[in-house]
Amino acid sequence: MRPVLVATSLALFVLAGLCEIGGGYLVWRWWREDASWTLGGLGALILALYGLVPTYQPASFGRAYAAYGGVFVVLAILWGWGIDRVAPDRYDLLGGLVCLTGVGIIMYSPR
Repeated sequence: MRPVLVATSLALFVLAGLCEIGGGYLVWRWWREDASWTLGGLGALILALYGLVPTYQPASFGRAYAAYGGVFVVLAILWGWGIDRVAPDRYDLLGGLVCLTGVGIIMYSPR
């Protein structure tokens, strides 16, 4: 796969992850922490956008979503660190590395 396609694909994974985690976080705040319903509504809209972003991946649905799972894991660890202030430990980092290795194998191996 050409480097430009890999970079575009990775950017789409990150955008999808931010939509899923960010939208889910806003809904969480609304439902669990009694935040404004507008926050929950915004979260729902962002989650709907998450449903569209992966459709731009060059791979098939199953392959794109399988690989996205690995990106999601790493983004969730980073979100927890940045937003919830829970620093990843060495096992989180190792697990994230394993997941990203899987992403590379699933999405970018020559076929």
